[in-house]
Amino acid sequence: MTSPLRLPILVAFILISITHQAQLKPGFDKAELLTMLTLSSYQLDTPWVDMKYELPENLQLIYRSPVVALDNRFDVWHNPSDAYVIINTRGTTGTRPSWLENFHAAMVPATGSIQLSDSVNFDYSLADNPRAAVHVGWLIAMGTMAPDVVSQIKSSYKNGIKDIYLTGHSQGGGITFLLTAYLYQLQKAGLLPKDIRFKTYCTAGPKPGNLYFSYDYEYATRGGWAYNVTNSIDWVPEVPFSIQTVDDFNKLNPFTDVDQAFKKMKFPIRFVLKRVYNNLSKHPEKAKNNFQKYLGDKAAEIIIKQDLPGYEQPKYYNSNHYMRCGNQIILMPTDEYYQSHPDDPKNVFSHHMPAPYLFLAKRMEGY
Repeated sequence: MTSPLRLPILVAFILISITHQAQLKPGFDKAELLTMLTLSSYQLDTPWVDMKYELPENLQLIYRSPVVALDNRFDVWHNPSDAYVIINTRGTTGTRPSWLENFHAAMVPATGSIQLSDSVNFDYSLADNPRAAVHVGWLIAMGTMAPDVVSQIKSSYKNGIKDIYLTGHSQGGGITFLLTAYLYQLQKAGLLPKDIRFKTYCTAGPKPGNLYFSYDYEYATRGGWAYNVTNSIDWVPEVPFSIQTVDDFNKLNPFTDVDQAFKKMKFPIRFVLKRVYNNLSKHPEKAKNNFQKYLGDKAAEIIIKQDLPGYEQPKYYNSNHYMRCGNQIILMPTDEYYQSHPDDPKNVFSHHMPAPYLFLAKRMEGY
């Protein structure tokens, strides 16, 4: 039996242990960012990894997933002293399937079902807004890894771990946006414990979906639980191409019944404005259709025939209005940066690799 004199000491020890393990807090943290970037450099066969940095103390690689469709995989890192795990998604590897994943850039609804193979149908929900839509290539990648990711999360939870970081660089960031949204929706549906805390750091993340997906994602992660960190001279966060048409506006807008508005105008003004409106609106519409044709239909044909047997092309969402997503942390290059990382016309990834991101992140001020 425990001595009454020792009870306060025991209680204090338990409280200290609980407090010590409750590490995950909202808000941007420079030290956390440096850790995430370092782990991305340990995805060994990513082509832009030119060096690996010393691992943060107490981190252990406890799981590396098998390589799945379109050359995707993820790592799970564990910090036993602070009781958290980090799920790090690999970026583009330079292989043909991995690049096709990026170029398969038509949009699909953010809630639905997609046939990944003859035997795998992935049902997913990434947003509440029925107008939310996402990049189909990165959805495929996320869908092929999602069951394994969820299994790793549940296994960690059984071992008492409730704090989970989600991270990825470049294409890995694009996938991590969707993975974050997917896990939040699983929690809402009661399919993951609600006391798991997720915190996301995407770095060099491209645009994952349309404005309505961004709205939904930013609302779900409000309060400082998700960030995208961007080098302001990196071109990758600027893709995919974004084309806005009148169909991309909210339901209540000035273009809803534009023909009726024109009818109320006098002839010369009506003729001129209608002609201008038609010329301005038809070109984005045509561009959107072309992008959907080539980055949807054509890319899917290549994937179906060679890289993803059994994949069935989904019905695309009628939009190409890609938007950036999440709380933005901007890294601004300085003269010191340009001295060590000058523009290199022969290397379009000069400002995209983990190395320049780490260079700038280490010198961040105000965080």
